[in-house]
Amino acid sequence: MTKTITIEGMMCTHCSGRVEKALNAIEGVTATVDLAAKTATVTGDVTDEVLRKTVEDAGYKVVSIA
Repeated sequence: MTKTITIEGMMCTHCSGRVEKALNAIEGVTATVDLAAKTATVTGDVTDEVLRKTVEDAGYKVVSIA
């Protein structure tokens, strides 16, 4: 399944890289972060709670997961 996470607080490529690395560390997940759109596209079988916690543990705020 594919989900789009809208993320607040990413300001630079370092920020987006940090989020992408954290999400890709989840087993079975492939993630791509778009800094300009402030989103991450995630493919894999994972709950919204795990995605939210991973992004927030990296230091950013999840606005929505769709």
